[in-house]
Amino acid sequence: MSDLYPLLMVPDFDPRPWGTRDLSPIYPNQRCEEKIGEAWLTGDACKVANGHLIGQPLAELSEKFGKELVGDAAVNAHQFPLLLKFLFPYEKLSVQVHPDDILAQASGMPNGKTECWYVAHAKPGAQVGLGLKTGTTREQFETSIRENRAEDLLNWIDVYAGDMIYVAGGTVHTLGPGSVIIETQQQSDTTYRLYDYGRPRELHLKDGLAAIKEQVPSGKVVKGNGSSLITAPYFSVDKYDLKQPRAFRTEDGSGKKSAQILVCVEGCASVEAGAAGPVTLAKGDAVVVPASLDEFKVVPQWQVEFLRAYVPGEKLPEPETRL
Repeated sequence: MSDLYPLLMVPDFDPRPWGTRDLSPIYPNQRCEEKIGEAWLTGDACKVANGHLIGQPLAELSEKFGKELVGDAAVNAHQFPLLLKFLFPYEKLSVQVHPDDILAQASGMPNGKTECWYVAHAKPGAQVGLGLKTGTTREQFETSIRENRAEDLLNWIDVYAGDMIYVAGGTVHTLGPGSVIIETQQQSDTTYRLYDYGRPRELHLKDGLAAIKEQVPSGKVVKGNGSSLITAPYFSVDKYDLKQPRAFRTEDGSGKKSAQILVCVEGCASVEAGAAGPVTLAKGDAVVVPASLDEFKVVPQWQVEFLRAYVPGEKLPEPETRL
């Protein structure tokens, strides 16, 4: 019998110069002395907050339990496949790019970094920069960096609460202020900073310019039916707003299993699986349901709004998007 059970994760608050001390849209009781840009939920170093595995980091548990935890849908049975985090941009992020799998693996890294952003909150006028304007070449963009006008060559799009945005590896991108984002991504922190508005931080122009793709499938995801927010090659993300209990499985239609990551946006619920005791899922929390548990139930305490992210068991196409 497995020692695994639904794992409540401890948020890892990461200071960033573009962040904020006010995390009240998600963490009203969190007091911050530094500007916090990100709250990591399922990073390799993120630790368990409940049960007999309390204090153990996700990377060590993935190495120890393998497919029991991560499932057989993941490419690497001993690496937790998805990193989820909250982003709190108070100022513009640096203009950056992540490598795709091909470039990352050619450089000796296990994988690249494709991600998606769910807009949990957005003030009027909130925007993101996504991709280069049509017809812009890598050479023209490099010139704009050196002339301190790189942001002028980005596609700036308005964002609203409920939007889902797909950011394929090789996409030049940035976040403007005024939103709270839930990011789902491949488990990688490889970021090449291309432009930083004069902040005294290192740029990675050689690697970053090489990683840029001039044609990418990135953009706002065209909404489908039901609970699905996005289906993509590396992840699927669904959204639920429940007032009644609902059962879920860790196996999808392909017959393969994946760890399930539940992130609470509003409200509160308990997560129940087998003989394991219930785990409370409250606003800002993440619970990892190991793949080996087969079935689990989310029981709202009045009402709960949450995202559910997992690795699809078959290679899915890029999502339909628009700018």
